[in-house]
Amino acid sequence: MEKESLLMLPGPVPMPERVRFAMSRQAINHRSAEFGAVYADCVRVLKSAFGTANDVFVISGSGTAGMEAAIANFGRDKDIACFVNGKFGERLYKISQRYGKAHEIKSEWGTPIDLAALEVQLEAGAQMVTLVHNETSAGIKNPAAEVGKLARKHDALFVMDGITSVGGDLVEADKWGVDIAIVGSQKCLAAPAGLAAVAVSSRAWERLTKNPPYYLDLAAYKKSAAGKPMETPYTPAVPLFLALREACLIIEEEGLDNRIARHQKMAKAVRAAAQTWGLSLFPKLDAKHEYATTVTAVAYPEGVKDDDVRGAIKKLGITIAGGQDHLKGKIFRIGTMGAVSAPEILATLAATQHGLKKAGYRIKGDGVEAAAEVLG
Repeated sequence: MEKESLLMLPGPVPMPERVRFAMSRQAINHRSAEFGAVYADCVRVLKSAFGTANDVFVISGSGTAGMEAAIANFGRDKDIACFVNGKFGERLYKISQRYGKAHEIKSEWGTPIDLAALEVQLEAGAQMVTLVHNETSAGIKNPAAEVGKLARKHDALFVMDGITSVGGDLVEADKWGVDIAIVGSQKCLAAPAGLAAVAVSSRAWERLTKNPPYYLDLAAYKKSAAGKPMETPYTPAVPLFLALREACLIIEEEGLDNRIARHQKMAKAVRAAAQTWGLSLFPKLDAKHEYATTVTAVAYPEGVKDDDVRGAIKKLGITIAGGQDHLKGKIFRIGTMGAVSAPEILATLAATQHGLKKAGYRIKGDGVEAAAEVLG
């Protein structure tokens, strides 16, 4: 067998064979009915994954392009309240600073967001709220429904980064009052990196900026998508669309509820293993926050070096993630997203258990067996 490294990251993730093969065909005309059908298939499944009846567009650009499209089209010159409890909340805040008057609502990474502080910002006139639903840098899932209620109460637009939750966890954008939602192709969708999808509500369209960006002009995307055949305004990354369509069809075949249940079971198995080893999960939760379903962040015990643990795991052909920025060397993260299931989870946990031992940590119990009990 061809030797391939197993990526167990919070994206990119392993891609099914048929998704990879979809990119290998001859080029097609991106102004053709054939491409229009590909785009339409993607949008149909993505609407279900977003939990929305709103417009959905696919942009040739990463998830960050989707973030910037959301802020640039609807947040220019507005007061924007930005939740930050991890790296990607921080990114939305930095983007918001470029286009509007951004107000950071900061918590330590991996700790609960401050809903009371949002209420203060909204009462002071904030017109937009940004939130990362699933903050993979810290392994915490934030309460999108609660944020949506507050945004609607004060008639503010709600931008939600669902980049690492859409397609792998329950997302109900319409029910939660999300006006602009974003997903990235290389996360739970298990497609190649390089595409972002953005869902836009009618409320958001009413507040479209008069000076949108050129390439990320969502009104241009809306106009092109309304045509027959369905199109993008500018030349799309056609091979990536072909791969995304295949990934979306796989989601449809599995069934979204089944897919979410699989992701939840995988995450539960990883948490069971970590706790059996005697390790602490990194996030600090309250009644409104949960552990992330698509990645698990685990704190290193005193004296155990990240390079030793992940280095030993990598020698076995498996890659997991470390901490980012100030969390480097303090946590490790195991992704549970996309097309993987019990075999990949158990292999990763066996390698991690080995890596911890090699790094000098005395595990408390057999985490692999604990995970197998969850998965079995």
